[in-house]
Amino acid sequence: MFNTFAFHSPLFLLFIPLFLLLNHFKSSKEDAYYFPHLQLYQQTKVPSKNLPKILKYMMILFAILTLADPVVYAPQKSIKRDAIDIVLALDTSGSMSMYGFDAKTYKKSRLEVVKEVVNTFMKRRSNDRIGLVAFGTHSSILSPLSFDKKPQAQLVQGLTIGVLGKSTALVDAIISSIKLLKESQSRSKIIILLSDGEDSSSKTPLPIALKLAKKYGIKIYTIIIDKSNSNMMKIIAKANHTKAYNPKDKEALEKVYDEIDTLEKSSIEYQILSLPQHYYQYLLALALLCAVVLLFVSKKREVI
Repeated sequence: MFNTFAFHSPLFLLFIPLFLLLNHFKSSKEDAYYFPHLQLYQQTKVPSKNLPKILKYMMILFAILTLADPVVYAPQKSIKRDAIDIVLALDTSGSMSMYGFDAKTYKKSRLEVVKEVVNTFMKRRSNDRIGLVAFGTHSSILSPLSFDKKPQAQLVQGLTIGVLGKSTALVDAIISSIKLLKESQSRSKIIILLSDGEDSSSKTPLPIALKLAKKYGIKIYTIIIDKSNSNMMKIIAKANHTKAYNPKDKEALEKVYDEIDTLEKSSIEYQILSLPQHYYQYLLALALLCAVVLLFVSKKREVI
């Protein structure tokens, strides 16, 4: 594809025929005089009579073109990136305040450990769109699907225990996650549901959530960070033909996200829009140059 040339303000080009028309009428009204023996003056060296006129025309032409603002548009580029759309659904219920999930720092709560691991995971998924859902007694969408991980990392870091209530709404969290993914064009749509307990406050029945996930082609991976090994999380994973993870500590949780990091990726096409390149400044410089030369030639003619 080639670059496209155009004028940003083409209406100013109408000044060109207007100027030529006015100049024509002006020239036709000028009086003509006959000078006998004009050949006697031909030996005097003076600048060409046409030079000032040419400079004047060029100066006005470049000035009009400057006002018209010539621009060059580069072609839009389409690129393909390997990508996957992921929603991270994170439990903030009261039980996430328990200690001991990180053997190295025993007094860190489960939620604090999860936030560290999740932020590390998001950094590695630079080519993927990630959405965030938090849940307790209620479920809430924290962030839509986005490539911008910095504000998302801040949102994750700002999560606190019990911010959405002390209970656990697993199914409602799935419903919120589906809302983010149902319009996605990616062939790979993933929900990573992390919790440390059974559902205790959802308003939507699990079968409805599973049917919606299947309808929109969404996979649900479950991570239960508790020794109880939640039965509902197993049911969710089995219905989605995915694996139900049950890490016992931070190191095991990191390995879970490492494994999920190797998920299949789909190819999504993006367009890169290039800004138009303006060239009016060069034409303005030429107009000023013509004006300076015209001034110099006019003064030289006066001296002669």
